[in-house]
Amino acid sequence: MDILAYMTEHGHEQLNIVTDKESGLRAVIAVHDTTLGPSLGGCRFYPFESTEAAILDVLRLSEGMSYKSAMAGLPLGGGKCVVIGDPRSDKSAELFRALGRAVQQMGGRYITAEDVGTTVADLETVSETTDYVAGLSVARGGGGDPSPWTAVGVLRGIEACAEFRWGSRDLRGKHVAIQGIGKVGYALAEMLHHAGARLTVTDVNEAMLRRAEQALGATVVGLDDIYAVDCDVFAPCALGATLNDHTIPQLRCAIIAGSANNQLATPAHGEMLRQRGIIYAPDYVINAGGVINVASEVGEGGYNEGIVRKRVDAIFETVLTVLQRADAEGIPTNRAADREAKQRIADAKTRRQPQWAH
Repeated sequence: MDILAYMTEHGHEQLNIVTDKESGLRAVIAVHDTTLGPSLGGCRFYPFESTEAAILDVLRLSEGMSYKSAMAGLPLGGGKCVVIGDPRSDKSAELFRALGRAVQQMGGRYITAEDVGTTVADLETVSETTDYVAGLSVARGGGGDPSPWTAVGVLRGIEACAEFRWGSRDLRGKHVAIQGIGKVGYALAEMLHHAGARLTVTDVNEAMLRRAEQALGATVVGLDDIYAVDCDVFAPCALGATLNDHTIPQLRCAIIAGSANNQLATPAHGEMLRQRGIIYAPDYVINAGGVINVASEVGEGGYNEGIVRKRVDAIFETVLTVLQRADAEGIPTNRAADREAKQRIADAKTRRQPQWAH
């Protein structure tokens, strides 16, 4: 992989490789675009198979964050951090303090937050050595765990897809297959259950599967069987690249709408879904609830739940507009979303230089 060529092609501004011998920290921080504001994105703690895999992941995720913030109307750019390691065994307070020092040295170009493998408590340790952190607890003036807000936004996006496909956002009687019932996936499952939907779920966590089965009446299937479930909505809520050459032919759904990042293995898979007549809600549009919640902490006046709720509810209209534009132009929904996000950033570049920088 030619990292510089990739960064140039995709418009990345910066890539920091961070190590700390004493704590064992090995991390990569990517800044994609800061036109709209400082880059914000979560810190993912994951046992990547290689450094190259970690770099590719952080580059893809940071680009997605630029578009996510742009489509959510936030004054923020896109960034991301990945820590290479097993979150079950490699975490330590010193490691997170070392990470905080690395973030602080970037002078506000990147603001870190929670992601897969990190918690609010971890971020509060990071905040001991940097001012540039969000996603803190309510007790610390933050919005707490952003996962429930991500789930609310995904629900609004599913409702928008239903409105576009069936002329009604009512989900009573609809069958939703959820891939991954972690913090976001399970919160989404609960809301769908209360909305009257029927659920099929899969996950690697047997305890969560039993919980969903008993509390929500969900049907449990194997990890590889979820793709072929005959359902109305398929909701990918685990890791990315699950929509690919192997899985797309198996799908028996009308809509794909979930919380996972980078759901398409490649942009070309959006066209494959369009050819099959499957409506796809672009991931960074539908899953923006979490970043909306986190962004409120760094906005003027501090965290405001009322503003967060209003912006998360607006995901319904944003998703619906993307679907309508894609249909009118005869293009995949992921391309329609990319065009709109890139245009918003380009328009901002022509109006002014970034005003947030010191």
